[in-house]
Parts: sequence; structure tokens; C-alpha cells
Amino acid sequence: MSLTTASSQQESETSRFGARYALILVALLWAVQLSPIVGLLVGNSQSEIAIHFHTTRIAWFSQTSSLVGIFLLPFVVKAAGIYGKKRVMLVAIALGLVGDLIAATATSYSTLLVGRGLAGIYGPIAALGYAMARDVFPRRMVGQASGFLGGGIGLVALGGPFLSGWVIDSWGFRGALWFMAIATALSLVLVLVFVPESPVREEHARMDWIGGLLLGGGLAAAIYGIGEGSQWGWTSGKTLGFIGGGLVAVIAFAFVERRVANPLFPLELLKRRQVWTVLLATSVIAGAIYSVGTVAQLLALMPKIPTISDGLGWSVTHNALINAPASVLIVVMAVVTGALARRIDARILLGIGAVLTTTGYGFASHFHHTAPQLMITGIVAAIGMGMIVSATPIMIIEAVAPAEQALANGAQNLTAGVAQVVFTQLAFTVLARGGTVMKGTQFYRDSGFTHGYWLICGVCLVGAALALLVPRAKRIDEVDAGQAAA
Repeated sequence: MSLTTASSQQESETSRFGARYALILVALLWAVQLSPIVGLLVGNSQSEIAIHFHTTRIAWFSQTSSLVGIFLLPFVVKAAGIYGKKRVMLVAIALGLVGDLIAATATSYSTLLVGRGLAGIYGPIAALGYAMARDVFPRRMVGQASGFLGGGIGLVALGGPFLSGWVIDSWGFRGALWFMAIATALSLVLVLVFVPESPVREEHARMDWIGGLLLGGGLAAAIYGIGEGSQWGWTSGKTLGFIGGGLVAVIAFAFVERRVANPLFPLELLKRRQVWTVLLATSVIAGAIYSVGTVAQLLALMPKIPTISDGLGWSVTHNALINAPASVLIVVMAVVTGALARRIDARILLGIGAVLTTTGYGFASHFHHTAPQLMITGIVAAIGMGMIVSATPIMIIEAVAPAEQALANGAQNLTAGVAQVVFTQLAFTVLARGGTVMKGTQFYRDSGFTHGYWLICGVCLVGAALALLVPRAKRIDEVDAGQAAA
């Protein structure tokens, strides 16, 4: 169905926000925010898993699924434009569920990683969820719906830690793995029953297999090289080969896309300053705020062993209680920012959010030894995080036309995912410096936690500076008014 037909259908919808739209929003919210929920479960269970399986490679417990998601995201977004977003979402969720079941029943660390890798197929769902909001909601609701989907991370931040605390403290990491499977199954049911198919299609489009392999494979190879750099040595041939080969593949992707009839990501879209600057700034900032969990969770949950480990040794539930005030503020600030974006330039809101997170993490780099210290520094960072997660999807809406929404969301999720994986790998490398390996498990010292916070702090500051490159765009209310007039 053409975009014109889709617009006509939206215009004919009632302006009242009824039960139908509420159910769609709930279903999309669960689908979009399931990855952060899983991220909390993964982060909070990684210390227990590292000790149980006696591994120093615990980074790959979270990173394997991220790599798979990054590799597949270009294919998933393109397939959604050809075959329909709902149909592709259902296939990706079902395959992710299979991976969750393999991980939940794994008896070895290698099998666990296989399951987590297959579960990574779910990763691109968030990009499609945001695009679906634009396709199925009336114009006047798109901004609020997108802000609600983005601000849902605050609900995850509030309830997720207590949920993961209850699951892990009661049933251990096995309980966490089984909960992931149950949550994915619920997402499958909600999308199947309540979310309508998007009427927007890319007419006469075909899958760009070569472009997808070059982009996804190149990014995955480069990230894998970064992840193994500390083990292989940063100047070793293997490290440089993976990183260099991956970058060459990404460059080749740019040349290939110029010559194919149906490119995976139209380079003309990415050439626009309004688009590439938004993608760059939001991806760097989002990658930083999501990767900081690596430092915070290991600090709180690793045991305290004199001369061996400087973790705080908290339970997951106790850590959730400490972070509860910050979680509430994320929700509040996400809602407030969504309303402010109708009157204030979203670039300003994003920049202020990045500065506040930089401030919070800067304080945390030195003050992270007691519960009150982490509560105070977390509150400062949470105000900024709430602004960031709400402003990001709004800036994407302001930067592109409706027909380009899925591609832009896919590009933002891809670049933010790459940034998060890279920053997380670097955080693990920084944390391990000066640490100790005992009985096959990596433990961390206080200096590692300090440097880890400084790493994230520096990246957030860079993101704030990049926000200055974004040109002025129409605010979300101006976009809605312009489209209605058209």
C-alpha cells in the first residue's frame, strides 16, 4: 500500500485515544523495551555466571547477542519495508525465543553463548517498533507515542532492577534465563494479537544481500576485533586483521550501495546533514548511557575480597533499592522532555541531558563506595538520561519524512548498537586493568571502576559536543502541522 493510502487511513481515524490505541501502545512498548529488560537480567546475572562457569570471557555473555543483532539489523529493516513490519517482527521474535530456550537449558558456557547469539535476532525489533508507531497512530499521537516508547526505558529502569533482583536472588542465573524466554513469548503473543500490520511498503523493492553482508559483517568483524584486542594484543595481526577487514567491508558497502537499484540504506538519506548529525550525536550519547551499566552492575554485584575484588557485594534487590530514586526520575524526565519538545528545540534537550549525565558519571568516578554516594550521583545522571531517551526518537522524527522513518530508526539503532558494543568492550578492558584472575574468574579493583566511569563520562561529553553539529529542524508539533496541511 502506498504512503498516500496510509496517510488517508490515518486521517480517517478517530482523534480519541481509545482502548485500541492503548493496546497497540502497550504491545509495542513491551516489544521495544524487552531488550533493556533482558539487558538488566544479563547485566545483573553476569557476575554469577562468570563465577559458575569459571570464565574470564564474561563480556561475550552480553556482547554475542549484540553482535548478531548488529549483523542482522540491515536485513531485518529492509525485509520489514518489503514484507511488512509486523510479519518481520513476528519472525524475529520467534527465532529469538528459540535462542532463549537454548540458553536456558545450556550446560556449558559455549552452549550458553550459542543461545544468546540466536536470541540476538530479537535485537532489531526496537527499530521496527518505533517505525510502527508512526505508521499506525494518527499524526497528532505520533510524537507522544514515540516519546512514550522511548520514555518506557524509565519504567524498565524503575521496575526492571526489582524484577531481576527477585528473579536472580530467588532462582539464580537460571531463573533469569528462563524469564527471558517467558518474556519473549509474551512479546510474540502481544504483537500477534494487538498490533496491526503497517500499510507502508517499499514498492518494487528487493533485498540487497551483498550490501547487508558487507555492512553487517564488516561491523561485526570490527567489533569482534575490538572485543578480543585485550586478549590478542592491540597490535597483533589478528586484532588488526579483524578491525581493518571490517572497516574495509564497511567502505566497500558505501561503494556497492551507489550501484544497486534497491540499496539497503539509501546513501542520499545518510548524506543529509540533518540526518547524519542526528544519528552521530544520538548514537554516541545513547551508546554511552547504556554501556555504563557494565561498570555500575559489576561494581555493585561483584564480591568484596581484600586485595582481590573491590566490588560492593550487594544483592540484586539491594542494588535496585539504591537505584530506585534515579529510576523514578528517568520516567518523570522522559515525560517532561516529551512535552517540552513541542516548544523547545530537541537539540537543546539532548545536549542538556548529555551534560547532566557527564556530571553524574564524573562524580561517580570518585564517589562510588557507599550507597548514599551512588544514590546522589545516580540521581544527577538519571535526570539527563530521561531527557536523552525521550529526545532521541523525537529528533529522528523531525529529521526524516514518514516514508523514511523505518530506515532512519534502523540506522539509529544500528549506529547506537555499534557504539554501545564498542564502549562496553572498552569498559571491560579498562575495568580489567589492574584486576585479578582467580580460579578462572576475572575480578576488578577500585581503580578499574574509577577509570570505567571516566571513560563513559568522556564519551557523554563528546556526544554533547556533537549535538551542536545538528542543524535546526522543525519541532515535532511543527512537523505534525505541516503533514496535516499537506
